[in-house]
Amino acid sequence: MAEPTSAQEQQTQPALRVSAGWASSASWKILRATGVLTGFSGVVLAATVARELVTAKYFGRGDAVDAYVIAYLLPSFVVNIVAYSFNLALIPVFVEVRQREGRASAQRLFSGAMVWSLGMLVGVVVLLALIAPLYLPLLGSGFSAPKLLLTRHLLYVLLPLIALTGVTSNGTAVLNAGERFALPGALAVLPPLVAFAFVIALGRSWSVYSLAVGTVAGTALQVIALAWVARRHGIDLAPRWYGFDPELRLVIRQYVPMMAGALLLGSTEVVDQAMAAMLPGGSVAALSYARKIVSVLVVLGAIPLASASLPYFSEMAAKRAWDACRRALRNVGGVILVVTVPVTLLLVFLAHPLIRILFQRGEFSPHDTNVVSHVEAWLALQIPFYLLTSLGLRVISALKRNGVIMSIAAVTTTLNVVLNLLLMRVYGVAGIALSTSIVFLICALLIFLAIHVLIRRLQASSRAAPD
Repeated sequence: MAEPTSAQEQQTQPALRVSAGWASSASWKILRATGVLTGFSGVVLAATVARELVTAKYFGRGDAVDAYVIAYLLPSFVVNIVAYSFNLALIPVFVEVRQREGRASAQRLFSGAMVWSLGMLVGVVVLLALIAPLYLPLLGSGFSAPKLLLTRHLLYVLLPLIALTGVTSNGTAVLNAGERFALPGALAVLPPLVAFAFVIALGRSWSVYSLAVGTVAGTALQVIALAWVARRHGIDLAPRWYGFDPELRLVIRQYVPMMAGALLLGSTEVVDQAMAAMLPGGSVAALSYARKIVSVLVVLGAIPLASASLPYFSEMAAKRAWDACRRALRNVGGVILVVTVPVTLLLVFLAHPLIRILFQRGEFSPHDTNVVSHVEAWLALQIPFYLLTSLGLRVISALKRNGVIMSIAAVTTTLNVVLNLLLMRVYGVAGIALSTSIVFLICALLIFLAIHVLIRRLQASSRAAPD
């Protein structure tokens, strides 16, 4: 490679020094914000466990809880796929507009995006309410007519969660983009905490409706509190329409492939459970018990990491600090491996005693412990790759290349089905767990390869562009 000329050195060397400093700063900020959010996620998890315990005390495993679970199933799925995916399209554009045109222009973009997002989510709510008589009998195929009617009534109570959670999701994301993590993270405790209080106060008289109303009331309270916090930091969560400008069009263009990719990636658990149902009885339950342990680490690790990393990578992309972006990705990815590999090995080697301590009592036999511990050991292998995948997805979103996510998701979803079919024949339900871990390994490799190629192209494009 040719040595740079003195003029080139004057232009590039300061930029490299700035990039290196920014990478170090961004890496530390991402990890610090992840730590803050992990702490609050632990509090939210504790409140959620308390809500589940009081629900079990008041309603047991009766028809009321079955009806609530099925009624909550579709709203929660829509929230995860439709509402949360919107942030991955919005925040990179929001940060770039704020960097280029200032806070007022970024606020206009956010207000217009809220109109579009809320309009879409309210439309989904109305559609799900209208066609409930068609899909609820499929979801609750074994329910009696009175139980199915209860499920529909609970669904109508819970459907506003879709729009309310869309507001909290967007508001939290835009506060995170301003490096405000603590208060939005703390406010996430309100839905399970208020639901807990409603069940305690009204569980005897309102039955399971107390749980549904409490969940909606807690989310509404979270919206109000979040709007107050946002206003104190100069952000207005109220939707206002300023026109269908190019920036909003870009958000929508990025959102469509992002939602498709999230739908494909989010279907992994559904596909695994459906294919486990093809195996001998108890296989679905074994996979579900094993997932409960892994999901705790997802709540405490992947979700905070995703929330913390997107704003900083979006800012580096807006600054076109490609070397900084690459270094920050390498630094944070290295920390993920250092932390999660020992945890994963512990979960693998301690799977049997862990399952025995947590579950082996009553009808849960030593044979059940053997089966579930094998599943949990294979499933735990996904943890480092799941976190790396979560990090990489945010980098691709920050680069505004969400179409790549959709392509990778299509490949890995197909691969998941194929590996499930192959491995479940040899290892039974544990083969499905092993398949999931292999899929996330391949997904992480594909994502990091895609990031490498994308950043090289963006660097080349930046160098070719006139000053």
